[in-house]
Amino acid sequence: MKRLKTLTRGIIKENPVLVLILGTCPALAVSTQAENAIGMGVATTFVLLGSNIVISLLRNMIPSKVRIPCYIILIASFTVLAEMAVEAYAYTLYQSLGIFLPLIAVNCIIFARAEMFASKHRTFDSILDALGSGAGFTLALLAIATIREVFGSGSWFGISLPWLSEHNAAIFTLAPGGFIVFACFIALVNKISKGQAIKKTEFGCAGCPSAVACGKVSQKGCES
Repeated sequence: MKRLKTLTRGIIKENPVLVLILGTCPALAVSTQAENAIGMGVATTFVLLGSNIVISLLRNMIPSKVRIPCYIILIASFTVLAEMAVEAYAYTLYQSLGIFLPLIAVNCIIFARAEMFASKHRTFDSILDALGSGAGFTLALLAIATIREVFGSGSWFGISLPWLSEHNAAIFTLAPGGFIVFACFIALVNKISKGQAIKKTEFGCAGCPSAVACGKVSQKGCES
């Protein structure tokens, strides 16, 4: 049951996009089409899975003082692999995702899971955490992209839909439409969970990989 909870936690209770509000830049930028959302979600999940596995395996070997540079190197390496694979086997998708594909290397979701989970747990549990967070990220992007593509372009996965293809609202394909849909989904998750999707206390600075560097937090913990 504990491992099942680890797997499913990232889908709703700690959904990276709709609850933790992480990775919003790619979530809004690539969610104009469902195909792009799936591609970004799968690529991010691959990087998340690979980095979680390696960081978990090396968690007792990486010195605490250099853990962030080590995480950056590992995450960037898996991002390059993902980018090369997409370019080789899905070039159209590679062109559609553009700069947001290599920017997976600085996605806050991946750093958060590395620092808060993979560096403290065994490999199998880290795999479950990565799959759950990756699935939550992908499903959130797909849900947002579905609304934006259906009502903004009158299609879904590039397939033209009757009536909607001729009576679409172009605002959904633009930034304002993205923010509107994003806000509606956040409100929906809040409504379903009755505002208890995640406790407010879990948003503390201590779990942030850059907590010490930002100057607001001391080595011993958060400032009051």
